[in-house]
Amino acid sequence: MRIALAQTDPRLADVEANLAGIERTVAAALDAGADLAVFPELALTGYRLRDLVPQVALRLDRAGPVRDRLAALSERLPFVVGLVEESADHRFYNAAAWFEDGRLVHVHRKVYLPTYGMFDEAMDFARGRRLAAFDTRFGRAGILICEDLWHPTATTVLALDGAVLVVGIAASPLRGQGVGSADPSHLSGRQLAEVLARFHTVPMVYVNRSGYEEGLAFGGGSFAIGAMGETLAEAPLLEEALVVATVDPDRTRAARAAYPLVRDERPGLLARELRRIARGEGLEADEEDGR
Repeated sequence: MRIALAQTDPRLADVEANLAGIERTVAAALDAGADLAVFPELALTGYRLRDLVPQVALRLDRAGPVRDRLAALSERLPFVVGLVEESADHRFYNAAAWFEDGRLVHVHRKVYLPTYGMFDEAMDFARGRRLAAFDTRFGRAGILICEDLWHPTATTVLALDGAVLVVGIAASPLRGQGVGSADPSHLSGRQLAEVLARFHTVPMVYVNRSGYEEGLAFGGGSFAIGAMGETLAEAPLLEEALVVATVDPDRTRAARAAYPLVRDERPGLLARELRRIARGEGLEADEEDGR
C-alpha cells in the first residue's frame, strides 16, 4: 500500500482555492503511484478561522457542491482530508473525512480540543464524542486529529477496534525554537508516534500542514511509521511536499506475531477500571462526554 503524505499550505478560509489545490495534489499522487492520499488538519479551510468557521463549514450528511466534488475526486484516488463539518443541529466540528470510490466512508470529529498555550479550539468547535475504526478497501483504519494523538488511549481504542492503519492529521505550529529547526513539540510528537506504533503494532501516518498563517509557522515534517516503530518516509519541515510511503501488511503481520500486545489486551478490564475512575469526584464532564 503506497500512501501519499500531502503536506500542503492551505489558504485561510478560501475553500475554492484549497479544493483546487487538493485536486492538483491528488493528480500528482496518482502520478507517483499512490493508493491513498492524506491531507492535513483543516486542509480545506486553513486553521485560524475564528468567526469564519460557519462560513467554511460543510454538511457531509447531504449533497452539496464541495462535498460532491470531494466524493467525485475519490473515484480517482481515495483520500483523507481535514475540514470543518456542520452537524444537523448546527454544531461545528474540526473533522477529518475519508472519501473512497465516490463516497464518504467515515468522518472523525476531533475529540480533544487544545485550550493551552496559543490554542483555544474549544472557542470555535464542538468536541467529538467517538473514537472508532472503520472498514476501507485497505482493511480497517482509524483517524485521529492532532491533539487526539497526544492521548495514547485514543490509539489504544482504535487498535482494539481492529485498525491496521492509523492516520493522524495535524496543523501543528513550530514552537520553542527558531524557524527552520525542529521544535520540541514536533520531536516529542514523532517519538510518541514511534512508541504508539510499536506498542500497538500498527502503522501510523502523520501529515502536518506547512506554511505561514496569521503569524504562525506550521511545521510540516510529516512522516510514516511502520508497525515495528521504523520510519517509512518523512517530509521536510515548513515547505510543501508530497512524499510517498509504502506500508507492507506482511510487516504488520510479523510485528503482531512477534509482539501479540493487541491480542492480549483486556478491553473489559480497561472498561471496568475506567468506569470506576470516571465515577470519581470531579469527573462529571467526562461522564457527560460518554453519553
